[in-house]
Amino acid sequence: MAPATSAGKALAGFLLSGFLFALLGAVLPAWGYHRDPPEFITIGNCFLSLAVGVIAAHQLSAVILARKSLRFLLVFACALGCAGLLSLALATPPAHWLWRMPGLAVLGLSVGLLNAGLFQAIAASYSREPVRAVALGGIYYVLGCLAVTLLVAGTFYAYTVPIILILMALGPGLFAWLYARTPVPEIAAVAHANFRQVLRDFRSLGAVLFALLLFFQFGNEWSIAGWLPLFLVRRLGMSPPASLGMLALFWLALLVGRVAAVAILPRVRHSRLLAGSVLAALFGCLLLALTNNQFGAGTGVLLLGAGFASIYPLVAGKIGGRFPYYHPVFFSGIFSFALFGGLIAPATLGYAAAMWGIGIVVAIPLLGTCMVSALLLLIWLESKVTGR
Repeated sequence: MAPATSAGKALAGFLLSGFLFALLGAVLPAWGYHRDPPEFITIGNCFLSLAVGVIAAHQLSAVILARKSLRFLLVFACALGCAGLLSLALATPPAHWLWRMPGLAVLGLSVGLLNAGLFQAIAASYSREPVRAVALGGIYYVLGCLAVTLLVAGTFYAYTVPIILILMALGPGLFAWLYARTPVPEIAAVAHANFRQVLRDFRSLGAVLFALLLFFQFGNEWSIAGWLPLFLVRRLGMSPPASLGMLALFWLALLVGRVAAVAILPRVRHSRLLAGSVLAALFGCLLLALTNNQFGAGTGVLLLGAGFASIYPLVAGKIGGRFPYYHPVFFSGIFSFALFGGLIAPATLGYAAAMWGIGIVVAIPLLGTCMVSALLLLIWLESKVTGR
């Protein structure tokens, strides 16, 4: 099989990654967490368990790649995803929430291992065109997020949650079969950054600023992705399927924005596109926080999705230009800190909502978007001073 075809199948694997990682935000209403009394701390624990699995995947992926092939890593990650979904099907409410924690941790482990393997598999494409490779991977990723949301919304009243999860388990099973038959490099193309590189990063103001920017941006995106349906049900009184439709609208706006970004990146100044994206996201957060009707919520969701769409591909490309060793394999030096924001933000929101109410779900991304704006300004000033 040609290398281009192999890289194309690797990129398509991000569809499965998005499908698995966005599942929790879509399935929470189906598990009944939108009802009274609110179980915000339990929801936070669910997201925390998922995050622990993704973080643990870093060390495990390094061990696997040191002893096994990249193909083994991809097949193993897909098999874990299948096992995690089947475990969650058995632990659906009214089972105690603790029974769902192992399944969510396995699901997170699957996503972390899969992402590590996929980024290794597209290393050659990334080295040639980093912004395009990240954007294309992001398009597939958002397609997976959209697919899982539509699947849960469309079957909300038609099937039980265990049946839905069992049907979903067919997805990672199919990808395991696909990667078992796909030629991929036998060894990892990119090594994890070592501890000395991480220490050097912390002495670089530019690296710290970029890492903080990604930290807040990932936190913003996954706060909305994880909590939007519950927020709309409890704040506006929407039905669970309608709230999932709004989440699907968010993913659709993000998808269209990513496709548009790939098309216009060569023609538009990146600084202007970044500034416009941040302003759109900021206005979307404000609208979502202040609205009391579905039209306002839909408009806010559209602006959020469109605003978030191009930020990560652009920032990742700029990081690659400034720091040549950087590669978006999980835990690339200091930039591993960035992904932690996306992992821990939905869990933190659960604990914050238990103290201050569901309105904090939009307040936190609003503050995070303000931080992104400030960090972009600081990065621009730093680049002017250093001449980079």
